[in-house]
Amino acid sequence: MDLRTRISTDLKQAMKDKAAERLSTLRLVNAAIKDKDIAARAEGNDDGVAEPEVLAILGKMAKQRLESARAYEEGGRLDLAERERSEIAVIEEFLPRQLDEKESTAAVEAAVAEVGATSIRDMGKVMGVLKAKYTGQMDFGRVGPLLKDRLSN
Repeated sequence: MDLRTRISTDLKQAMKDKAAERLSTLRLVNAAIKDKDIAARAEGNDDGVAEPEVLAILGKMAKQRLESARAYEEGGRLDLAERERSEIAVIEEFLPRQLDEKESTAAVEAAVAEVGATSIRDMGKVMGVLKAKYTGQMDFGRVGPLLKDRLSN
């Protein structure tokens, strides 16, 4: 079952279960995907966004909520931080398992070898390969410095 179908099915189930918080989060996810679909149609892509782009949307939404939760905790608003964390839990149900640091390093090494990268100038090519293969599975904010260190040696 593709990701859109899973989200839609879970949205309907949340309505039946009267799970208000889950329903709210799934509606936000659905709206974000539809926004991207509309933007894609405006650019001439009538099919909307593909699965990797949906994963990128979900990853971005989870990251935004994590940043918000941290800000709320620093501000002493633990109730709002807890709500953000519950939304993260719902979003992460649809994301593939995140690679740990060891797996990320191995993926970077494989991508460097695949591209034949030798200098920092090849960083964009390597990141392109990584994003094509591991969207939703790794935090590219952490991978960037790792890749930079690898290519500058």
